[in-house]
Amino acid sequence: MSAREHVLGLDLGGTRVKALALTPGGEVIARETAPSEGSDWQERVKGVVAALSERLGPPLVIGVAAPGLAASDERSIASMPGRLPGLEGLDWSAWLEAPRGVPVLNDAHAALLGEVWQGAARGERDVLLLTLGTGLGGAAMVDGRLLRGRVGRAGHFGHITLDAAGAPDIVNTPGSLEDAVGNHSLPRRSGNRYTDTATLVRDAGRGEPLAAAIWSRTVRDLAAGMVSLINAFDPAVILVGGGIAEAGDALLRPLAGELDRLEWRPAGHRVRIAKAGLGDLAGAFGAARRALDLHGFHIP
Repeated sequence: MSAREHVLGLDLGGTRVKALALTPGGEVIARETAPSEGSDWQERVKGVVAALSERLGPPLVIGVAAPGLAASDERSIASMPGRLPGLEGLDWSAWLEAPRGVPVLNDAHAALLGEVWQGAARGERDVLLLTLGTGLGGAAMVDGRLLRGRVGRAGHFGHITLDAAGAPDIVNTPGSLEDAVGNHSLPRRSGNRYTDTATLVRDAGRGEPLAAAIWSRTVRDLAAGMVSLINAFDPAVILVGGGIAEAGDALLRPLAGELDRLEWRPAGHRVRIAKAGLGDLAGAFGAARRALDLHGFHIP
């Protein structure tokens, strides 16, 4: 493939690194993936960048999305204990020998930027993203600005309280939204009957009473958390992504019903709820967009 002007977005997951080569306008030119498991994951990431650069020429800029709290200077992940050994403190600009600085974002923050740029919230300025999976993560954009907070914690919506008398979660939040709806807590919530939400939703759809009751409670708790976030951030749209969002209408329809019951709607304003549109590539899109913005490139 001949050289073509492009920007590179990298998204580091627990099992794979995903790389997208995009035009400055967001068109996908090429993609690469590689395993991110094992002690040599950093070399594999560098190999992916080298492979794309050989095919397309050197990128204009590179951006990185990764789990954890990004450093305030956006050069590294400052805190991510227990995953991807060697990630904390890794200076990506130096590691990739990039001529321009490589911004590093929390993966949920990057996913929201991607969705606003090329996904289900394109062009919106007030957006929340909830990632529903093993836990519950997220990100917030208010008045067109991604919220990061003092130490990068903004958007950890799983760690808001639904039940002040509930057990503490992994960050010591009592009765958290994450513990109420996350896949990790499903065995406890179902008396060890279920270990994954996909099977729970399947059985609920078949009318199995226990599954239907657990799923109904899960959706109700999610709606309660959402209305708290709506009142705090006043978004135009809330995107839901992650594995649990793959339930599709089995999630969105009852969720809409609960929000009809719970949501405060001044002058009849209803917050739009939509499934995220870019899937597991959202973080790579957002990382690329952040790099373009940081270095002042014109975006068509």
